[in-house]
Amino acid sequence: MLEQKMKIALNQQVNAELWSSYLYLSMSYDMGGKGYEGMASWFAAQAKEEFEHAGRFMKFIGEREGKVKLMPIEAVKQTWDTPKDAFEDTLKHEKIVTEKIHKLMDMAVELKDYATQNMLKWFIDEQVEEEDAVRNILEKLQRIESSPAGLYALDKQLGKRGND
Repeated sequence: MLEQKMKIALNQQVNAELWSSYLYLSMSYDMGGKGYEGMASWFAAQAKEEFEHAGRFMKFIGEREGKVKLMPIEAVKQTWDTPKDAFEDTLKHEKIVTEKIHKLMDMAVELKDYATQNMLKWFIDEQVEEEDAVRNILEKLQRIESSPAGLYALDKQLGKRGND
């Protein structure tokens, strides 16, 4: 059974994951509207993944005899000037998510909640992968900054996410 403090924090994380999904969905439509169909596809896959993360948290809360409390989702940014701006915001956001997951782990350790610690381990590993993937995309964007052909090739590459 979840302690009240942990149950509240996990429900807040559900909201944060759903907000992340909205953010990436917004990025997807913005990039698609600017002709970056591959990046739009990458962000759509990211939005789906964040929604699935929210589902993992909700399932866990239910398994621990907690009640899921869905809260309103705040508005997200709607446009980015360049793909690089969108991915820079993505990296900033993923670092915030990592910090939130670490705080949840700190709380689980403090409460000696071993089941929650075990569940959160998956998210800690996932955040390492998330940040690394976005950093790699940003490095590529910096290398091709003024190359339309390079941007086109990267857009095509990012559109293959999930098809490999």
